[in-house]
Amino acid sequence: MIGLLRMLGARTLEGLRGLGEAVLLVARILRAAPAVALRPRLLIEQLYAVGVQSMVIILVSALFIGMVLGLQGYYTLADFGATEAVGTMVALSLVRELGPVVTALLFAGRAGSSLTAEVGLMKATEQLSSMEMMAVDPERRILAPRFFAALIAVPLLTAVFSVIGILGGYLVTVGMIGVDSGPFWSNMQNAVTIRDDILNGVIKSAAFGLLAGWITLHKGYTAVPTSSGVSRATTRGVVHASLAVLGLDFLLTALMFE
Repeated sequence: MIGLLRMLGARTLEGLRGLGEAVLLVARILRAAPAVALRPRLLIEQLYAVGVQSMVIILVSALFIGMVLGLQGYYTLADFGATEAVGTMVALSLVRELGPVVTALLFAGRAGSSLTAEVGLMKATEQLSSMEMMAVDPERRILAPRFFAALIAVPLLTAVFSVIGILGGYLVTVGMIGVDSGPFWSNMQNAVTIRDDILNGVIKSAAFGLLAGWITLHKGYTAVPTSSGVSRATTRGVVHASLAVLGLDFLLTALMFE
C-alpha cells in the first residue's frame, strides 16, 4: 500500500512538474512574438508547412463529412416533414462543432506530429544545443514561428472545412436527393448568426490551434534525445493534443451556450 501511494505521488509530482514546464515554455514563446514579427519569412514558411500542406486532408475530410451530414440529416428530418431545414442542420453542425473540432484533430494528427518529430529530431541531433552555443535562442528561432503558425493556421483551416462541408451537404441534398435549393440556403442564412455561431467557432478554433501547437511543440522540445524517445514524444503529443481539444471543446461549449 505504501509503495502504491509512493508511486502515485511520484506520478502526480511528475505531471505537475511537466505542466509547470509547459506553462513556462508557452510564456516564453508568447514573449517572443515581437521577434517573430520582425522575421515574417520564418512564420510564412511554417504557415506553408502546417497550413497549406494540410489542405488536402482538410478538403477531403470536409467534403465527405458534409455529404454524410446532409444524407443523414435529410432522412432524419424527413420523418418530421422538415427536409427544408437540412441546410440549417448541416451549417450549424459544422460551424459550431464539427468544423473546429475535426479540423483541430486532423491538424494534431498531421501537422502536430510533424512539429513534435521535427523539434525532437533537432534535439536528438544536437541542433538546438548548437544554436545555443552560437547565441541563438532556439525558442525564438524554432518554437515561436511554429507556435504562431499553428495559432493562425487552425482558424483558417476551420473556415475552409466549414465551407467545403456545407458544399458537400448541398451536393448530396440538392444535387442528388432533390431538395429545393432556395429553402436550403435561405433557412441557413436565417439560422446562422455571426455572433452566436461564426464568432464562437472562430474562438474555438483559435483556442484549439493554440493548444495543439503548445502541446506538440512542448513534447518535441522535452523529448528524450533518442530515436525511441522522439517516437514516444510524437505519439504522446498527438494523443494529448487530441484529448485536450475534446476536453476544451466541452468547456467552451458550456460557456458559450449556457
